[in-house]
Amino acid sequence: MKLAFLGSGSAFTVGTDNFQSNILLVANDQQKLLLDCGSDIRFSLDRTGYSYRDITAIYLSHLHSDHAGGLEYIGFSRKFDPSCDRPKLYLHPDLIKPLWQNTLSGSMGYLLEEEANLASYFQVQTCNAKSKFFWNQIEFELVPVVHVQNAQGQLMPSYGLFFTLNKQSIFLTSDTQFNLSGLAPYYQKADLIFQDCETATVPTKVHAHYQQLVTLPPQIKQKMWLYGYQPGNLPDALGAGFLGFVKCQQEFTFIS
Repeated sequence: MKLAFLGSGSAFTVGTDNFQSNILLVANDQQKLLLDCGSDIRFSLDRTGYSYRDITAIYLSHLHSDHAGGLEYIGFSRKFDPSCDRPKLYLHPDLIKPLWQNTLSGSMGYLLEEEANLASYFQVQTCNAKSKFFWNQIEFELVPVVHVQNAQGQLMPSYGLFFTLNKQSIFLTSDTQFNLSGLAPYYQKADLIFQDCETATVPTKVHAHYQQLVTLPPQIKQKMWLYGYQPGNLPDALGAGFLGFVKCQQEFTFIS
């Protein structure tokens, strides 16, 4: 079992050295679950030797384009390739309606001789009442995170993941503000943490910034990898007690 970072950069990463931070979970039987499907997915898949044909399941954390913008590419490509069937799409029920109505229907709502909807392209698999889903006999728990709020204080639905691979508990934050009090239970019980980390000179306030993360207790930092960062020179994460910054195409293998 392995986690392969097709990219490890932020939403607006540009260049040949990195892509948006979409992650491929490859099971021992070679089944593949794509954790988020950003707009540059066709390029990052090709760079690592994969294609849309390999993606039979997708998890979606929230609706920003670096996490959902590649669904059109995957959906259209698999639908019109006779060798493919519809990929499974795992997501929280809060995301289903806005995903189709606000994100995909403008382009994918038109099919010859067919009234298109989300199910035309994907096998939609919503999480259960306990905010969990199962893939390849692995239980995934959706963790609500604080990412973006509108002027009325309403939160954009956004979810990290907590799961176990070969007896190692993993917390993948997805995009989140710095929130030690809210995420502490998951930080504490995880064996390995993949943490959203902004490195911009001017913080956006909707991502955990490196200068905030360095204040975390040492026992948390020593099991934390940082990803979702901006291009340019990076701080000395190892020297600060972290495991480091995840590199593009870096793989993490979990052996039973």
